[in-house]
Amino acid sequence: MAHIKGTRRKKFKKRLSELLHSNYFRFGIILPLFYLFTVYTAYYWEKNRSMYSIGDSYWYFLFAFVTGVVRFSPATFWGRTITLISSVVRICLYGTILAKVSSVFINFQNQRDKGLTKLKNLTKHFLLCGWKPDMETIIQAVLAANEDLTPDQIVLINEAPQEQIAQIKSQSAFKELNYISGDFSNEEVLKKAAVNKATRALIISDQSKGGTQLEIDSRAVLAVLAIKNLNPSIYVAAEIFDAKFESHLNMAHCDEIILTTEYEHNLLATASSGKGFSNVIRALIGIDSNSGVTVENIPPKFLGKTYGEFSAEQNSDSAKKSILIGLLLNTGNFQKRRLDAIREAHKNPNVEMVIDDLMKVKTLKSNEPVLLPDEDFPLRRGMRAIYVRVKEEPKDENADK
Repeated sequence: MAHIKGTRRKKFKKRLSELLHSNYFRFGIILPLFYLFTVYTAYYWEKNRSMYSIGDSYWYFLFAFVTGVVRFSPATFWGRTITLISSVVRICLYGTILAKVSSVFINFQNQRDKGLTKLKNLTKHFLLCGWKPDMETIIQAVLAANEDLTPDQIVLINEAPQEQIAQIKSQSAFKELNYISGDFSNEEVLKKAAVNKATRALIISDQSKGGTQLEIDSRAVLAVLAIKNLNPSIYVAAEIFDAKFESHLNMAHCDEIILTTEYEHNLLATASSGKGFSNVIRALIGIDSNSGVTVENIPPKFLGKTYGEFSAEQNSDSAKKSILIGLLLNTGNFQKRRLDAIREAHKNPNVEMVIDDLMKVKTLKSNEPVLLPDEDFPLRRGMRAIYVRVKEEPKDENADK
């Protein structure tokens, strides 16, 4: 106890010493003393001439310090001298304050442009972690694929050179982007980006620092672990080169895994068959969120029914310009699925079935697609529908005429 008190006393003395030696303390002492000096000196020389009480002197000089306007006309030489000196001091004071305030704002803006400030007011935003040379194209694709997302809701987290970030933000479409400089696998950096309030995160293969594919994939795994630790309810998608890291990401409850190298190899292999598969895939996977392969919510009225009933209703209307081709199972965030399973388990009186259901949750594969399931496949919560959709072209009113 005595040791704690001694430590507190030393800290108090240190802070008091720093305060007494600071320029703010000196300024706070000198300015009131100078004000009192001008008030009493001017009253001494101007008494019964331009001032008739000490209160007049207080008021005149206070008004002059605040507004810069002198409300009296000194009648003596020394009165004019004191008034002139106080005016010069006032001008210097205003200049100092203005310079200090300007430097604070300029420093804050510079820190923000460099990605060194903490984001405090963002909620439900999108984290884009990592850097690639074609970053502008990636940001445009993200905005096109998420119609509800605006540039001011995107936070870039990377260690790219400042001039490259400035080049992107110089464009009018991207000037509202937020930026945090640092290693996106570091928890302190993620806290600056308000990761605890974010809803989604995309981790791309980071090429800002170079390194091998092994190092890049390792950084992605560490980032997923850090993000999930700080915000278990966030939806995380991560890009990796090597499929051997997929198991590590699954253990970290990564919601979506993009195997870049595997996709490239499969695309090249299908193109080698000479059947035009690459063009088909390109048409199905577009950046337009309203065409190609789309994933949409299942209407609540079909939950508990079968896929056959749902498919019959969805594919019966040819005017929809879409075809139901399957289901996406275990959608959303792992944490949310776990909580939903616990809620459902509480409704089941059979303890063995409850334990079995909770164990199944841990082994569920996130976002598992099932193409053309059986007609009797049951529709449950956590599933979404997969469509192939054609973008409807706007009608030409002049064509009918």
